[in-house]
Amino acid sequence: MAQNVNPFSSMQNTPTKATEEKQSLPKDNHAVSKRLQKELMVLMMSTEQGVSAFPEGENLFKWIGTITGPRDTVYAGLTYKLTLEFPHSYPYSAPIVRFATPCFHPNVDTGGNICLDILKDKWSALYDVRTILLSIQSLLGEPNNESPLNLEAAELWNNQTKYKKYLMEEYHRALDRTQSNRNQQDS
Repeated sequence: MAQNVNPFSSMQNTPTKATEEKQSLPKDNHAVSKRLQKELMVLMMSTEQGVSAFPEGENLFKWIGTITGPRDTVYAGLTYKLTLEFPHSYPYSAPIVRFATPCFHPNVDTGGNICLDILKDKWSALYDVRTILLSIQSLLGEPNNESPLNLEAAELWNNQTKYKKYLMEEYHRALDRTQSNRNQQDS
């Protein structure tokens, strides 16, 4: 009786690097894409004020988010852009979220990295983009000074008048740099 044998299988006893990489990826990226599409629809239909996010171009795994500073805080009236990068293991692994707009805050470093427990050890697959953005928005007005990434901001936080003055200077300086960069690119 004849057997179905791959004639090339004896030639490749060791897996190639491409095969190993392919095998290490989750088999169901479709499920992740479907989840992200659902989250996008929830955000688009949401009446939530001050948070939004959309995929960056055609890549469903990279998003641009926007949050506005919460009312009755030193961040009121300010708008920040964030980047969200979703791993192929999402929602079982947290996305990488960073401020794209420079943000002077005790829990944000100069690279835009955010110290927020739900993005690290307290992550749950139950969280979604909306939850993340609302948590970051809330963090703006209620920093955790026990684990600061920006010591200068943490030290200033207790004097809200000085903090707001410095925050506004930094925010407007960042906007000026952004506008200057755009003008140079348009030239």
